[in-house]
Amino acid sequence: MASKAITAGVGIPMIVVGALMAWLWAPIEGIYQSQIELVGSTIGILGVVFFISGLFYTKEPVMH
Repeated sequence: MASKAITAGVGIPMIVVGALMAWLWAPIEGIYQSQIELVGSTIGILGVVFFISGLFYTKEPVMH
């Protein structure tokens, strides 16, 4: 059972914000372009990690 709160509430917005920072905001800046790309990429990667962890999250342990 996946956690919709983690997947849709945290993972997807982080991916969107990271992509917007890296693709739209960074080219506008002059001096700080590489730092903004780094931060945006890091936020996007963490969003993917949260998205995947939300897919595997269960409230009850799975016993085999």
